[in-house]
Amino acid sequence: QVQLVESGGGMVQAGGSLRLSCAASGRAFSPYTMAWFRQAPGKEREFVSSISGLAITTYYADSVKGRFTISRDNAKNILYLQMNTLNPEDTAVYYCAAAVRSSRSPNEYNYWGQGTQVTVSS
Repeated sequence: QVQLVESGGGMVQAGGSLRLSCAASGRAFSPYTMAWFRQAPGKEREFVSSISGLAITTYYADSVKGRFTISRDNAKNILYLQMNTLNPEDTAVYYCAAAVRSSRSPNEYNYWGQGTQVTVSS
């Protein structure tokens, strides 16, 4: 089992920045691909970004490319998402997740955090 706990969400004005963190405990962290997903009210959960176990490969949704940066610290078992130039369309609950292989599908992820709310006002 891998336990994931997100933090860092909040309310910010358009154009602002936030950094999300996801602390992992339980099994070893480094073998897992880690990802961020988000879900806005009335919408399906969508892929935001993922990072391979050794942080060699990263992927981003087109909607966040160039604005968000995913990173991980395997020594501290923490996943990060730096979000810059936020806009109201980024408002959602953000979840971190762990999978044994890279995927943009939430169905491939075995472990999930409880989510953290990000609200961007115009």
